[in-house]
Amino acid sequence: MVNEKDLQTENFIFKLIKGEIEQNPFGRKMCTRFPPEPNGYLHIGSAYAIHTNYTVARRFNGTFHLRFDDTNPLKEDIEYVNAIIEDIKWLGYDPGNHIYYGSDYSDEIYDAAVKLIKQGKAYVCDLTPDELTEYRGTLTEPGKNSPYRDRSVEENLMLLEKMKNGDFSAASKVVRAKIDMASPNINMRDPVIYRIIYAEHYRTGNDWCIYPMYDFAHPIQDAIEGVTYSLCSIEFKDHRPLYEWVLKELGIPEPPRQREFGRLNLTGVVTSKRFLRQMVEGGYVDGWDDPRLPTLHGLRRRGFTPESILGFIETVGSIRTESTLDISLLDHCLRQDLKEKTVSVMTVLHPLKVVITNYPEDDVELLTIENNSENEMLGKREVPFSKTIYIERDDFMEHPLKGFHRLSPNGEVRLKGAYFIRCEEVIKDTETGEITELHCTYDPLTKSGTGFTGRKVKGTIHWVSSDHAVKVDVNLYEKLLLDQDIPKEDSEDWKDKINPDSLVSIKGALMEPSVKHALPEQKFQFFRHGYFCVDKKYSTHDRLVFNRIVPLKDTWSKK
Repeated sequence: MVNEKDLQTENFIFKLIKGEIEQNPFGRKMCTRFPPEPNGYLHIGSAYAIHTNYTVARRFNGTFHLRFDDTNPLKEDIEYVNAIIEDIKWLGYDPGNHIYYGSDYSDEIYDAAVKLIKQGKAYVCDLTPDELTEYRGTLTEPGKNSPYRDRSVEENLMLLEKMKNGDFSAASKVVRAKIDMASPNINMRDPVIYRIIYAEHYRTGNDWCIYPMYDFAHPIQDAIEGVTYSLCSIEFKDHRPLYEWVLKELGIPEPPRQREFGRLNLTGVVTSKRFLRQMVEGGYVDGWDDPRLPTLHGLRRRGFTPESILGFIETVGSIRTESTLDISLLDHCLRQDLKEKTVSVMTVLHPLKVVITNYPEDDVELLTIENNSENEMLGKREVPFSKTIYIERDDFMEHPLKGFHRLSPNGEVRLKGAYFIRCEEVIKDTETGEITELHCTYDPLTKSGTGFTGRKVKGTIHWVSSDHAVKVDVNLYEKLLLDQDIPKEDSEDWKDKINPDSLVSIKGALMEPSVKHALPEQKFQFFRHGYFCVDKKYSTHDRLVFNRIVPLKDTWSKK
């Protein structure tokens, strides 16, 4: 899946690590990991992090681990575990047998807490959550020592044992590292490393009622697995001193190293897991796989391919800071991937009936049409043509504006792969005045492929035969948020920014019969409409549902 050429590109992460390993800091081979918490679905930003860790492992002939950071039973679930494994394999970053679970290291992490207490580097604290916040201080003011900071080693060990045995209520006690309450880095001000949680864990059940914090468990898990580089996004840079402190105090030989890369955001989409969860649980979207979401499940259901996502990541390259990119770049990469892979078919979204009055009543003609104008290897197909067809309603204008080159009264256009037709009569509903039908004539001399040069027309429109058309449902997607700006982490106003027109569903669109047996996730180009994918969630044998992946218009190329 990963482009071998991309592995040779000397991005800043590769250069940094190459310079460090030349000093031989490890007596083991390269090992990286991706450590998601199974409390939601992966998104496009996750793909960037996975790619970074995976390619570093490949670049330096190492191994890549998938490890679930499952040390908080309150929101974690096996549903998310399975979805994450499925997404990573779909992208092509298969970890093989290297799938691990942080909860499997519960005994080792607990023993590490005991060791720190025995060394006088950790203690049990009785401050309430509000008091912990108060004592922590601010960015401009130092924190205050907890009144429980100087408990004896014996008392701390006894209290930790009681915490483990369930003798205390939730949030009544925590274990804290003893570092420096005056540190300019707030993460080093005696951070909490264990807390009490009474909840059933999806994997370990009720074996434990105390759980480690990520910043404490993470470096220990890395050390257990032999990880050499913990590559994470830039927001964890201030956590690196704590990562290194834990490993140093535990005396880990050849400790793994944390290094950071930039965080990737896209305009008009929400990648914060908290926001995604609120939209899913609030019913604003159709689950974690809603095609409007930037989750990998959502992108896949919409029709994005692993190749298009990889192309996007490779185009972005390695970034050093938090960056927001125009989502049109992702759309562009999808078009580039699909333009020579997909069959172009004719689909009428808003049908207008056309009767070709001079065409034989019962004749059905099979017309040969190319499948892809840019890739002749995709071959050709036969499309039935008959006396009654349907065209797009907006391909006809009774009183055409200047520059309108499609069908109009007494005007002539070419039907894609077929003939010239001329509109002779417009039929309207007598009560509403709505146009219900057009009567046209065709010129049999103008058949496509015959080399006719007698006259030219300026417009070509698509069509489907009335007797052979397949009824389908079509979902047209636009961006989920009205504004390009991403709501701030502490903001709730994103709900007011949801685009009410982000989903338009069309029932009873008409397609040519070649798509009748299309498979879930199969992709097509709808002539003049865009790229579409068979929805795997709602399509049935009797009724196909298509999701528009992207329109044909490429705004990124113009930029």
